[in-house]
Amino acid sequence: MKKLTLLLISSFLIAQESLNEIITFESANPFSFEEIITDLNNQEKQTVFGALTFPENFDSDIKYPLIIGVAGSLNWGSHHLKYLEMYRSLGFATFQLQSFDSREVQSTVGSQVEVTSAMMILDSYLALQVLSSHPNIDGQKAGITGWSLGGTVSLYSAWMPLINSINNGEYRFAAHLPIYPGCLAYPYPDESMIFSQAPVHILIGELDDWVPASACTNLLDKLNESGLPHNIDITIYENAHHSFDKEMELTQVENGYTLGDCFFPMNDEGALFLSEFWNIPINTPIRQKLALLTCAGRGPTMGGNDEAREQSFKFAAEFFLNHIKN
Repeated sequence: MKKLTLLLISSFLIAQESLNEIITFESANPFSFEEIITDLNNQEKQTVFGALTFPENFDSDIKYPLIIGVAGSLNWGSHHLKYLEMYRSLGFATFQLQSFDSREVQSTVGSQVEVTSAMMILDSYLALQVLSSHPNIDGQKAGITGWSLGGTVSLYSAWMPLINSINNGEYRFAAHLPIYPGCLAYPYPDESMIFSQAPVHILIGELDDWVPASACTNLLDKLNESGLPHNIDITIYENAHHSFDKEMELTQVENGYTLGDCFFPMNDEGALFLSEFWNIPINTPIRQKLALLTCAGRGPTMGGNDEAREQSFKFAAEFFLNHIKN
């Protein structure tokens, strides 16, 4: 009955499309990046599913480039689906990853522990592995994009220690588009700042107080100072808040975090620490909540910005056309 319910939910989300498939695969539930890198084989197993959808003019003789979409802390929203619809109109296949519904969770706002970025990064790479064997998918031309928590997934899925720990790095994304991600972790020391050379481009709002642009610019500054090669860039939209691409009025989310001063070092095993000087690990849900008490507030603002929304959709289309379609 559970599988039937999941199938009906996904079918409803993409009911207008001409060809879609529900893809199920086995993943796991690592809480942290550290559990992926050092202890992946011992993590609790988890069945995950998603919706693979092809363009309306589907041709069974074609291998399509793929874009995997990853939702944010509020799960999938209508503006996310508009991006996927746009990508299909441009000739991409899309995979709507259901990390939340697979774990019977609808939101992690205010807690961020029920479904973590580590779980979703693992889901994304295992989905890519399964989809790469599909007769109509070109696994060498696969991109990943996501929003907020999903943006964090899209960003750190380009960090090489994680890539090498999942499937021995055999499956990789050719392009990463994080949209208002949380850039709260920075590899430390400099020698750990090893990212994929696939293009990564961050889109974020100037006024975002949920996941601030300053954390992303700080991460880029540290990457540049390290002297190590990277292919990460950023666009900051003026006068734009969190969820600038959503058609909604500005709204305060009382139970959400404002993460303005949160910026944590992370070693090459994926372990987060309170600071470079206070080597207190942030490796459990309780420790994560305590760490956020030192730097985060409550009540971020989210809401749309017409100009930023238009620019974001345009940039997203051009980004993937340039990097995985042509």
